Amino acid sequence: MRVLVVTAVPVERDAVTRAFGDGSEVSVRRVPGAEIHRAGPFDVLAGGAGPAAAAAAAAFGLVSDRYDLVISAGIGGGFAGVAPVGALVVAGRIAAADLGAETPAGFVPVTELGFGRDRHHPPRSLVRAVAAATGAVTGDILTVSTVTGSAERAAALLAAHPGAAAEAMEGFGVAEAAGLSGVAVLEIRAVSNAVGPRDRDAWRIGDALAALTDAFGKLIPVLEGWTTHHDRDNS
Repeated sequence: MRVLVVTAVPVERDAVTRAFGDGSEVSVRRVPGAEIHRAGPFDVLAGGAGPAAAAAAAAFGLVSDRYDLVISAGIGGGFAGVAPVGALVVAGRIAAADLGAETPAGFVPVTELGFGRDRHHPPRSLVRAVAAATGAVTGDILTVSTVTGSAERAAALLAAHPGAAAEAMEGFGVAEAAGLSGVAVLEIRAVSNAVGPRDRDAWRIGDALAALTDAFGKLIPVLEGWTTHHDRDNS
């Protein structure tokens, strides 16, 4: 099978390809706006930060070859009590947490405004298999355009999304591109910091990148088993 992996930045891309050795087996080709690094069954590109950049990069990547699956991957924030620093999270749902409108009564998601969608559902059988193989927490991964920096915002997100385990900035964009292409999507995040008050001294980016490398090293048999034994739907 062939899998497109979309990260935000090159250090995340390199953490994925590092699962397959020292880099000597990685080949590189260009697509508009990015480089695709091929390692094993994975074509990995660093598409930029935020949902718009991620969607555009994923779309260019998807038309460059035939893919069976798209994975949004990288580091992210974890919600306290659910996904601590160093944990791995695989998305049961990929949700656009701030896509909608502020009203006097509070935030209204785009779907309640009568258009668009605000969530994607990765194949449940694949989510279960990846979580079992990697030890990942399963929960909603929220896509935000502004990273949470206060306890109040963290609490508001959890109130709106009680199943939230992590937040990041690209998953929903990647999922939109995958959905329009008719390709299944997955999101995997290694937790580098807690969602809440911004404290850079407490971030553990190196540990999270190492966890991402370890996770991708365990994915190949999972993906082969999924394509062989499971329908690629939401069952």
